[in-house]
Amino acid sequence: MEKRKKVARIIGSGIAGIAAAIRISRKGYEVHVHEANSYPGGKLSEIRLGDYRFDAGPSLFTLPEKVDELFKICNEEPRDHFNYLKKKESCRYFWEDGKKIIAHASIDKFVTEAEVNLGESPMAIRMHLLMAQNQYRSTSEFFLERSLHKLKTYLRFSIFKTITFLPSLKLFTTMHSVHSRRFRTKYMIQLFDRYATFNGSSPYKAPGTLCMIPHLEFGIGTFLPLKGMVDITNSLKALAERQGVNFHFNERVSRISSEKKKANGLTVTRNNKEVFLPSDLVISNMDVTPTYRKLLPYLKEPLKILSQERSSSALIFYWGVNAEFPELNLHNILFSKDYKAEFDCLFETRTLSSDPTVYINITSKDIPNDAPEKSENWFVMINVPSNSGQDWDSIRLKARQLIIDKIFQVLGKDISSFIECEDYLDPRLIESKTSSDRGSLYGSSSNSIFSAFLRHPNERALNNLYFCGGSAHPGGGIPLCLLSAKIVSDAVS
Repeated sequence: MEKRKKVARIIGSGIAGIAAAIRISRKGYEVHVHEANSYPGGKLSEIRLGDYRFDAGPSLFTLPEKVDELFKICNEEPRDHFNYLKKKESCRYFWEDGKKIIAHASIDKFVTEAEVNLGESPMAIRMHLLMAQNQYRSTSEFFLERSLHKLKTYLRFSIFKTITFLPSLKLFTTMHSVHSRRFRTKYMIQLFDRYATFNGSSPYKAPGTLCMIPHLEFGIGTFLPLKGMVDITNSLKALAERQGVNFHFNERVSRISSEKKKANGLTVTRNNKEVFLPSDLVISNMDVTPTYRKLLPYLKEPLKILSQERSSSALIFYWGVNAEFPELNLHNILFSKDYKAEFDCLFETRTLSSDPTVYINITSKDIPNDAPEKSENWFVMINVPSNSGQDWDSIRLKARQLIIDKIFQVLGKDISSFIECEDYLDPRLIESKTSSDRGSLYGSSSNSIFSAFLRHPNERALNNLYFCGGSAHPGGGIPLCLLSAKIVSDAVS
């Protein structure tokens, strides 16, 4: 008699959920992914406005080998299914006083331009990037690739490498303090302070350990999928289906059931009916807060974890622009004049800054079909607080004008006359579309030295129940979400 296949059910088809589905299917499980939306990917999806295509959410692609690894464990050649280019520059930075700099992928070119254009010390930049490299290499295996909530993680030999580098981890000082001591120009301090936003935090609060983040850009590189960021989702979903994974869209999960402290299935809404689906394994790719409050109401909440400060959110405008701007590239930053005041608005008063830093992503620079000829697809984003009941309609209208004013101050052009189509995404929509608690992009912030340890573990609450995605360990962003799926898979027998 043939042995029954164990069944795994995954809540949500965000990138971590898809990656977990692939990995768990390789362990011999029959895998079902239940997604409330009609499309996969969560934040990593796309929108179309006429002849313009936009990646809806994440726009920066680093560590592509984490995606390639999923094809390789399935014995497939990644380049047969998923392709990307490596950028020769990571970002272009602009200030209202006319200063600007290109962050070249070549460190030699970057430090030369920083010295010529900004007056920054080349040695200071090189020393800082070397520190970032050492921080990353000494901590990634310990902090990012394994559970922080299991004793065996602390018994590995690699822990000694981390301990050896503890002084360079800058645990007890902030990113901004590290940068203020390192650099002599306000421009370079602000440029490197910006990396705190990569996990929705403040450089004035986040520990200096996060100074490792720029190593991903300068030490490893920035990349762009040839079909846009959404191709990460599309290619991995197709890979999952080739492995036999079943996707169920428009199917909202309403409860995780358990028996004798063991998860044993899900209740979903299917064809307007509540249906119970038994399972040997449950993985939640849903934000941990609604997972507890909506799907596990009978369990005691981990209040210390769920009460952690939320990361920042985003207000995004998708603009079809019927003009070309050669001074811009794929990634562009137009800095605010007072960065401290901007972050005070984000995390203290929880309001819109009167002078927000503006990020502009234009994939049509590298993917011509993303916009009509002689036009560009502008993904325009500012950081905003997570949703706590603010009047987002009025904030959006005010922010739109502030952004247009900032672009005029920096580029000398009134972008409003070139916008021929428009859509937007605010914290309320992020919350409703992706179940992210209060619309925060990365779950909890990293504004504390204890943040990594207070992020929700990948195992907890019930036997056979696991957590992956941006609100669980090791955190938000595409590479970390993929790592969370691997940690879960390694824990499943």
